[in-house]
Amino acid sequence: MIRAATHDDIPEIRAMIRELADYERAVEQARATEEQLREALFGERPAAYVLIAEDDGSGQTVGFALWFPRFSTWTGTRGMHLEDLYVRPQARGGGHGRALLAALAAICTRSGYERFEWWVLAWNEPTIAFYKSLGVEFLDEWKVCRLSGGPLEELAAAAPAVREGTGSPRVPDDPR
Repeated sequence: MIRAATHDDIPEIRAMIRELADYERAVEQARATEEQLREALFGERPAAYVLIAEDDGSGQTVGFALWFPRFSTWTGTRGMHLEDLYVRPQARGGGHGRALLAALAAICTRSGYERFEWWVLAWNEPTIAFYKSLGVEFLDEWKVCRLSGGPLEELAAAAPAVREGTGSPRVPDDPR
């Protein structure tokens, strides 16, 4: 069964994020707190959305998918970015990952989103094989770019003042 997450799922979502980070060999980077997740998922301006996969027999949470909308200047439409897809090891092979992706694809088509995109680690061959079985297109010509920590702060310190334009939305200093 696939369902939308609720406030009550926050501890389980956080646990699965840490399990995923451990699998991806980066558990020290998974620092999100329950309070941060609660605000990001259920606050006044949600930053992301979560679907939960439950085992049909036991009702236990066996996986999740966390996503958020994107915008393409080329198509002029929104799309979906899948940030995390995780199915617990004991539930893999049971169709939960495919069900989560199918539910997200349905949200895309209902919402008029033309693109559904995500990243996968190059060494994660089992997951890559799974995605290939679904017909996923791999965009080898693109590189993921990330600016964080000191370099992000250094570049931000060099920023010019941003003037608001007439009739344009305010540039957020604090997205909350």
